[in-house]
Parts: sequence; structure tokens; C-alpha cells
Amino acid sequence: MIGVPVDAWHVWLGLSLASVALVGVGATLPTAPPPAAGDAADTVDRAAATAHPTTAEHPLDARSIRIGPRRIGLRNDAGTTHAAFAFGPVTPAVASRELRAVLRGAPPESRFASGEALCDAGREARRGTPKWRPVDGPLIVRRVVWEGCDVTLVG
Repeated sequence: MIGVPVDAWHVWLGLSLASVALVGVGATLPTAPPPAAGDAADTVDRAAATAHPTTAEHPLDARSIRIGPRRIGLRNDAGTTHAAFAFGPVTPAVASRELRAVLRGAPPESRFASGEALCDAGREARRGTPKWRPVDGPLIVRRVVWEGCDVTLVG
């Protein structure tokens, strides 16, 4: 007789282990796609490219975000994606309380003494090393033009 004896215990054990392995592989597959960093970068570029002060928001489907002057990174359980900005550099407004306030709508004159002080804070923010931070809402982009300072804040 040619073939595997189906009544052998080791055949049943092997089939059982293979079934458990397949279920385990299926359970670890991501249930959602990786976040779309390109769409977020497009929102930033649209705001940065305009000639007038503007504000834009983009919903995020990520758990963590990393914003740099020239790139954005998003990650969730399904993976990590990155995208470069076409218009930059932009100013990550995550480490400075004053820049975050202006990003969220405060007039720049309420947080900074002059346009030069705003530009200095922007330069300092762009020098920092981007870090992964938890996402706590939509991506906000605000282009501010005030007293000779032209800066695009992202947070």
C-alpha cells in the first residue's frame, strides 16, 4: 500500500499542530492598513504653499506620530509609514508651549514679544531631534505670517 496510514497517531498529531500554527498566523495578521503619511504630508504642503495665513486639520489613524522639519512619520499596529514635505521646512510645534498655543489658534502677539522672537522659537524647534509621540487628536497645521516672520507650525 502506497501512502500515509491515516490511522497513525503521529499523522493526527502533525495535522493538529499544523492547524494550530495556521490559526496563529492568521490571528497575527493586521486588521487595518498602515497609516497614510502621504495624505498627512499633502495637508501640510497645501497649508505651507499658500500665500496667506491659514489653518488646516487632518484626521489621523495612527497611534504615534513623528514630525520633523522635512518629514512626517506615522505608525500603528499595522506598520509605519513616512512621507516628505514638498514645501518646507515646517516647524514642529510639539516641544514649545508657546508654539503649541499659536498652533491651536492663539494670536502670535499674545505669546511672543515680536516676529523675530517667533522666528527664533521656530528655528529652535526645527533644530530638535524628532521623537515619536502619541497621537491625541487630528494633525493641525497653521501658517502664520506676523511682523516679517513666516512660519508653518505643525502638531
